[in-house]
Amino acid sequence: MSKSFSSNLARICLALPLLFILQSLSAQNKVSIDWNKVITVSKTTPTLQVVYNPMLNRNSPIHDGTFQALKELGADYVRFVPWFPYPYAAVVELKPPTKDSTFWDFSHIDPVMEDLMKAQDRHSVIINFSTIPDWMFKTDKLVDYPSDPNQVFWDYNQGTELRDTTLKEVMDYYVRLFSWYTKGGFTDELGRYHHSGFHYKIPYWEVLNEVNAEHSMSPQLYTRIYDAVSSALRKISPHTQFIGMALSSEDNPAWFTYFLEHKNHSKGVWPEWISYHFYGSPDSTMQPIQDYQYVFFRQADNFLTRVRYIESIRKILSPKTRSDLDELGNIMGDQQGKNIVPAYWNLSGAMYAYLYVELSKIGINVAGESQLVGYPSQYPSVSMMDWKTAKPNARYWVLRLLKDNFGPGDKLVATNINTGDVTAQAFITNEGRKLLLINKRDKEFTINLPGNLLKDNAASVDVSTGENISAQYPIEGNSIILKPFSVTVIK
Repeated sequence: MSKSFSSNLARICLALPLLFILQSLSAQNKVSIDWNKVITVSKTTPTLQVVYNPMLNRNSPIHDGTFQALKELGADYVRFVPWFPYPYAAVVELKPPTKDSTFWDFSHIDPVMEDLMKAQDRHSVIINFSTIPDWMFKTDKLVDYPSDPNQVFWDYNQGTELRDTTLKEVMDYYVRLFSWYTKGGFTDELGRYHHSGFHYKIPYWEVLNEVNAEHSMSPQLYTRIYDAVSSALRKISPHTQFIGMALSSEDNPAWFTYFLEHKNHSKGVWPEWISYHFYGSPDSTMQPIQDYQYVFFRQADNFLTRVRYIESIRKILSPKTRSDLDELGNIMGDQQGKNIVPAYWNLSGAMYAYLYVELSKIGINVAGESQLVGYPSQYPSVSMMDWKTAKPNARYWVLRLLKDNFGPGDKLVATNINTGDVTAQAFITNEGRKLLLINKRDKEFTINLPGNLLKDNAASVDVSTGENISAQYPIEGNSIILKPFSVTVIK
């Protein structure tokens, strides 16, 4: 064997492992798309919920920025919930009527309701005055709530048994409240007329909130309340659709099997919509934030398994009923927000984007991110607004990126990526073909794209965009670098 041949053979042998490594790397993180294979047509609208708290009041430093962000989002099915920790806003009759007086007071909630409806303009809303006055429940004494309307009060919801078991008292309360906003006013218990001047059209009304937790209702009692309230409000507004349950968790099938069974409802009433909630959270308060990326997506997958089971129940018992998952997000145990790092907002946004993709495959109608405003003492980790700067955070910008690019009617086509750290889903939309990429991890990935994909700039929300609108990244060749927790759309 010649010396030159031996030398060349040695160089070839050394090069083969490097070539194998390069070929292996090029095959990693590769997206493949079959544009001709439609796996489903999306029914899912991405949106959000707005929960009342004092930061929504007109004297709040973030009021203007918050409602401007809501207006610019332009989402449908925006859920508005005046909630029990602020009784003055959530309950418009805080004291029971006497023989001489009634105590109707809308002054604390009207300005926020007005600003919400103005921001929504031609976009639909789901209204949920979720709190029944506590004096309608049997308790040892009337609830002693704070005199300061802006002071949070977690003990308002007391009692488990209504004092009027015919439900007329509850029904009349909601008829008057609904009439205040839709009919210009109402006549109270003593025959006196209260004028509002409001004539809002409310397309969707959700009956109570997290009823399996608040007042510990049974499916049987709740269904009776739903039937009574929806029947009465439908007489006022025939076009309004009603949403039921708003469960805090989805782990008790008895709620779904009972409420979705038509024979359990009054004559002429059926479950038009069901709703329920999900929040990813750390496994423990001692868990480091670096682990959240694994915990949140594991919990999301477990939740999706339960959603599929619930959908199987719905399709059997009430196939025309629609599903609204109107609280989706993450909650950390820190109520002061001291341990929230900027990347948390991106991680939470990425989890919501992942849920949106999977819920679209399942056939859910509405996927509502929770919530527009939180702040220290009021679930700061679920906020989509920065309570210091009045600027939207990454959770908002992810929702806006999804809402501006995807929606009902999109065709989801067969898409594959050979890594579990990144989700890829291709869509055929009215605007053309699009690819959504979601980085579930706090590190960069180079993603190899199909060669036949006509590529333009990619719009991305990631750890570098902060409280700013999605950034535009050029795509060179057939690959793109996804930054940590990136949510990216390639048109």
